Amino acid sequence: MANKLLATVDIGSHSCILLIAAFKPAEAEGAESRKVLVPKLQKVEICRLGEDIYDSGRISEEKIQDLCRIMTKFRMDLHALGVELKAAAMTEAMRRAENQEEVLDAVEKALWMRPRIISGEEEAALTYRSVKEWHGEGIVTIDIGGGSTEISNGATGFSIPVGALKMFKAMGPIPGPEYKKFVKENFKEVSIKGMTKKPVYLIGGTGTALAMVFKNLSQFDYKAIEGLEMSIADLEAVTTRISNLSKELRAMLPGLENGRSDVIICGLFWLRSLLEKLRVETFRISTAGLRFGLLYEN
Repeated sequence: MANKLLATVDIGSHSCILLIAAFKPAEAEGAESRKVLVPKLQKVEICRLGEDIYDSGRISEEKIQDLCRIMTKFRMDLHALGVELKAAAMTEAMRRAENQEEVLDAVEKALWMRPRIISGEEEAALTYRSVKEWHGEGIVTIDIGGGSTEISNGATGFSIPVGALKMFKAMGPIPGPEYKKFVKENFKEVSIKGMTKKPVYLIGGTGTALAMVFKNLSQFDYKAIEGLEMSIADLEAVTTRISNLSKELRAMLPGLENGRSDVIICGLFWLRSLLEKLRVETFRISTAGLRFGLLYEN
């Protein structure tokens, strides 16, 4: 129903995101019958579930407790605002966790909804759908998360088990000479047929943080970021700027709070490699993503 507030929760490898949004008529000419999602409130909490997966293969009790605290806060926010929670999804960390049922049971008690664990291909499709509704077809979406990267052109989509947090755990905050081998290994079985030289939209925390630093935004503003075009030269300039800062100063940059400063450089290195693979010189930022796709799905 148009204008009714709806919510989704995206539980990722690095962060959890609560989205509250509403469907409204599209503004484009001739699109009277089409509805698009307009975000009303978004809350991000850092969970870093992926750290446990890379260390032990399972989510620790400490991380489960932290996750339940976050989910309880989200549920209380929704209750206070009278918003219906339509869907909750978990991604790469939970795809690999040995104790999935334990985590799902705990989250269900805290959130009052049992999340579903979605596949990488499903995540890619839902992410593409969310961006397509705002920017049209004929595009390629890249979603760099904490534990995986999803790429889609609408017709096909796939997931690469590489994310900013996973890279940070393997190589530290700034990748060194080992990065070339890392890229070669992870691109071995990646086929991007039909995806090269198309308009690219970057989704996820890496893209949002990149845009905020690039535009020197003091706080998140999706209207200022959505559709922002950047070049590889812009990406390199931001990467150099961030890399030259100390850990303490890096954490003070807008968009790099709450642990994002640890993993951002790895995410930017990986983005550069993906853009080269896709053979493009420019790309755009989108603040859409899985959490929006879940509402289109429902």
